[in-house]
Amino acid sequence: MGNPVWYITTPIYYPSGDLHVGNAYTTVVADALARYHRLQGEPVLFVTGTDEHGQKIAKNAEVAGLSPLQYVSEIVARIQDPLWSRLHISYDDFIRTTEPRHYRVVQSIFSQLEAEGDIYKGVYEGWYCLPDESFWTESKLVDGHCPDCGRPVEKVRQESYFFRMNRYQDAMIAHIESHPEFIQPASRRNEMLAFLRAGLEDLSISRTGFRWGIPVPSDPDHVIYVWFDALANYLTAAGYLSDPERFARTWPADVHLVGKEIVRFHSIIWPIMLMALKLPLPRTIFGHGWVLLGDTKMSKSRGNVVDPLVLIDRYGLDAVRYYLLKEVPFGADGSYTEDALILRTNVDLANDLGNLLSRSTAMIERFNGGVVPPLHAASDSHVLADEVARVYKEVEACMNRLEVSVALTAIAALIRVANNDSEEQQPWALARQPERREELDNVLYNLAEVCRVLSVLLTPFLIDAPTAMRHQLGIDESVHRYQEAVFGGFPVGTRVRRGDPLFPRIETEASSPKKAAKTVEVEEEPNWISIEDFQKIDLRIGTVKRAEIVEGADRLLKLTVFDGEHDRIIVSGIRQYYKIEDLEGQQVVLVANLKPVMLRGIRSEGMLLAGSVPGALSVVTPSRSLPEGARVK
Repeated sequence: MGNPVWYITTPIYYPSGDLHVGNAYTTVVADALARYHRLQGEPVLFVTGTDEHGQKIAKNAEVAGLSPLQYVSEIVARIQDPLWSRLHISYDDFIRTTEPRHYRVVQSIFSQLEAEGDIYKGVYEGWYCLPDESFWTESKLVDGHCPDCGRPVEKVRQESYFFRMNRYQDAMIAHIESHPEFIQPASRRNEMLAFLRAGLEDLSISRTGFRWGIPVPSDPDHVIYVWFDALANYLTAAGYLSDPERFARTWPADVHLVGKEIVRFHSIIWPIMLMALKLPLPRTIFGHGWVLLGDTKMSKSRGNVVDPLVLIDRYGLDAVRYYLLKEVPFGADGSYTEDALILRTNVDLANDLGNLLSRSTAMIERFNGGVVPPLHAASDSHVLADEVARVYKEVEACMNRLEVSVALTAIAALIRVANNDSEEQQPWALARQPERREELDNVLYNLAEVCRVLSVLLTPFLIDAPTAMRHQLGIDESVHRYQEAVFGGFPVGTRVRRGDPLFPRIETEASSPKKAAKTVEVEEEPNWISIEDFQKIDLRIGTVKRAEIVEGADRLLKLTVFDGEHDRIIVSGIRQYYKIEDLEGQQVVLVANLKPVMLRGIRSEGMLLAGSVPGALSVVTPSRSLPEGARVK
């Protein structure tokens, strides 16, 4: 028996068409987490794949004039290469539900549960959503439509096999209540508990009238429901039945990473299947938010999708990965716009990270002949060493909590600290004072070392930049362990190799110097404010306790925010960018001494801070939780 394996999965994708940037988001996040755990020296099993059965696939194939297997195989080939290949997705297993190993697992599970009385034959009559391949009772519909996707449903009546979900309802509630980490974030957990407490009905798990699926072993006129089939892929990939030793080291899964629209399948149906099989339940099901196009979910059926391959061709692999990983907040929705991608690339990667590497290698060349000097014990400057130690621990904690965007925020803060420190230390001034040579050496060493540390910290997230950074720093060895990010490991005497900019700025019409020359003739004085002016603004940390729609206003939400002393009402024009469930419980930064105003008959007692570009907005939140009322300075 080997060491336990850290096992992470994405949902297996439905190949009814090419995948979009929203699907890429899920997989890039899983890839970053897998790379991080490998960097920690852990054995990892990272699984993704495709869910290839079902009535919708059969109909699409018929329209295309292909067999279902031919139809899905062409799409699957494009998912594996070029899409996952171009994004450098480091999966260990790509599972297809049409593989013989999966047929065997699904049919074995079905037979076992049928033999134990958890599956029985009956007649289903109710509402069916073809796009989601889901059955619904009348009470679960929303205005006569599917509660998951909002599309029309049709009335059906057919013979079916049923899975006794209701038998496990109480056990499922007890497990969720006693394992708060089981469903994340908390908003999804609360939704699932409410769904369970409303009562579970037995689940129809077979279909008739078409053949594209895994046959019921004892009754081949029925094919097994596509979701019952698909969810079992996590067992198949772990070696269930085929490799007992591998299964013992791998199961239960550590993380099922899924979009919030399929949390119900993964956190209720799937765990109940495992309970019935007497198998351990996954440790965490994480339902992440969506990558929205404007304020709308991307969907192949709606046709409002963004091709990640086009973005990679236009902006580069690391820029796309960084944007996806940093722009979608922990558990909440994120909004894709091309302007926001360009802004994030120019500010975080070109201006901050690229500038830090460029100025560090340039100053080492200018002031020490290109050789990294030693760090002298007499140094009294510990700013960077202390910040590296803090960020090292914070990134570890964030990644263990699956807070990928927060981990990148911590790394971005370290980059800013390093840039600011180099300006405050003024190595160009130290170089003119021979008696301060050791201080200069320390500044140059610290800059080289923080760039080396960043090349380690960024390894799970970016592909090309860490290697390019190490090359310019004169380090040819690749990163092997996360522990290499401990401050103080730079090989003294190494000669740097200053190169091209790490991330060239993306020029747009708005940022073009040529265009700017036509419109700006006189350089105006900056609109400076004094520190006294700034100190008049009372900025505080608050927590959104409740969010409500303001009737008759498309853009406004009424927020109840606790500021450490009392609840205050704030009317904010962020409705098109945030869903209510994603705001409640969120910490924010508010202007507490703004003069109250009446908006749509509501007294608004403050303002939230937010950043925005055309088509996108993000409320400012602390990177770590702080007590309500904490002052922002």
